[in-house]
Amino acid sequence: MQTALVWDPALLGYNLGEHPLDPVRVELTIALARELGVLDRDGVELVVPAPAPEEALLRVHSAEYLTAVQTAPHDPFWSGFGLNTPDNPTFDHMHEASSLVCGGSIAAVEAVWSGRTQRAANIAGGLHHAMRSSASGFCVYNDVAVAIARLLDMGAERLAYVDLDVHHGDGVQAAFYDDPRVMTISLHETPLALFPGTGFSEEIGTSGAEGTAVNVPLPPGAGDAEWLRAFHAVVPSLLRAYQPQLLLTQCGCDTHAVDPLADLRLSVDGQRASYLALEKLAEELTGGRWVCFGGGGYGVVSVVPRAWTHLLATLTGQPLDVTIETPDRWRAFAAERRPSARVPLAMTDGGNTEFTPWQRGGDSVDRAVLATRRAVFPLHGLDPDDPRD
Repeated sequence: MQTALVWDPALLGYNLGEHPLDPVRVELTIALARELGVLDRDGVELVVPAPAPEEALLRVHSAEYLTAVQTAPHDPFWSGFGLNTPDNPTFDHMHEASSLVCGGSIAAVEAVWSGRTQRAANIAGGLHHAMRSSASGFCVYNDVAVAIARLLDMGAERLAYVDLDVHHGDGVQAAFYDDPRVMTISLHETPLALFPGTGFSEEIGTSGAEGTAVNVPLPPGAGDAEWLRAFHAVVPSLLRAYQPQLLLTQCGCDTHAVDPLADLRLSVDGQRASYLALEKLAEELTGGRWVCFGGGGYGVVSVVPRAWTHLLATLTGQPLDVTIETPDRWRAFAAERRPSARVPLAMTDGGNTEFTPWQRGGDSVDRAVLATRRAVFPLHGLDPDDPRD
């Protein structure tokens, strides 16, 4: 197993200030993964990213928007392009920091597509809300879309992107909504209850790409069993039908029960189970070629470091035992970095990851699943009403 992990402390420069998207969550993830030996495993290559070149950013964003990102931090009265808002405040060196995140995601996909490594991750990435000409949802540049565009330019013909974030992956969907070479699948809390207000099951793609945008909107309160039921009712069948060359996943962990910005109820154990399921699908369908990005997650001490350390452990070929304790030295570091936060003592929440399969005539989760299946399964030759498909 060869895995490229993108990391440089300079990535912490994507810092919106007093804001839910706190870069300490990435710092604490790297520290926890290092303490547990994940970063020192055989075959793991730490990759220091370079900023994305302007031509790579222009594959996804408009020239006018790039100019705005470079200009806005110098104007305290700036208005427009989604910048200088509560969600997307401007900050010093915003263009440079955002370009570096994009460069990290480009480095990750290039490592895998070239065959240098089988897997890769940029946990500082996953900024999936940014649009062509506007910032949105804490995201300035859409590093995921930039990385996917780079893969297409290198000759990729079938890419599958699965978004686990509690919020709809709207920016990535929008970037490839009419491109049949990219399948985007997003599982998220219903847009009736949560930002960004998109991601209904009827959003399926357009202009010859119908069926390559897939959305599974879940009701507030869905926990491990309900989320995993929905995932397994939709994702494996569609990926098997689509036969991607490479699997990309945005692994936002704001689906957690204690996350302050949303209303799903997953545990770290349920999130770990989703990573294990994705690994199996990558092994089955893409020869193990798998690229992961970070994303949302606002339990910056109690959730994100544990969830993403489980992700990195899975990605590098050996999942961690959930029963292990967090190392004393990491606990002390976390308490030093955020003194008021609750520091977790173990890598588990004690969650139960068993679930019953999807069935017709079930609860609100089953109804959401059926709506998604009926919207897209027939476009891939699958029977939406047959649980075997």
